[in-house]
Amino acid sequence: MTALDSIFSAFRIRWARLRGASVGSDCSLGPGVRFQRGIRDGQVGRITVGTRCSLDCGAILSAWGGQINLRANVFVGPYVVMYGHGGIEVGDHTLISMHCRILSSNHAIPPLGTDIRSQPDELRPTKICRDVWLGAGVTVLGGVTIGDGCIVGAGAVVTKDLPAGAIAYGIPATIRGWRDGVLQR
Repeated sequence: MTALDSIFSAFRIRWARLRGASVGSDCSLGPGVRFQRGIRDGQVGRITVGTRCSLDCGAILSAWGGQINLRANVFVGPYVVMYGHGGIEVGDHTLISMHCRILSSNHAIPPLGTDIRSQPDELRPTKICRDVWLGAGVTVLGGVTIGDGCIVGAGAVVTKDLPAGAIAYGIPATIRGWRDGVLQR
């Protein structure tokens, strides 16, 4: 990062803090990073970014009255979108590649003849544990837990929990292998 980039990042961090986000020390925020706390049922959303995190250009963290919590040393690539209605937790040392989408809610499905849009969101907390790598364009659906040390291949759609050390890819994401050192399941 150049000296000028550092100056602009420091300005963006101050601006995020003034708008109510909690941003830890030694972080960097790229151009166009947006924090949107929002209000849901009278509750103001919370966005917490731990120390040494890096959020690249165009990343959007939108709590919608819920919460988004990034632990220490998390990398968020360009144009990642997180919707924290139901709560999102991202563990230490996690890599989230460009254009990923992380959700924490879903729409209720009413009978035909009742507008879907008129139904409330179903809140589904999402947890991404420590040392996880999400490849480019991964979608993580609400209510999923991705265990420590998982690797999720580019373009995958994670619809179910993944155990620690799993290597998964595809639509829906399917376990295809294990990281070295993980006992085979």
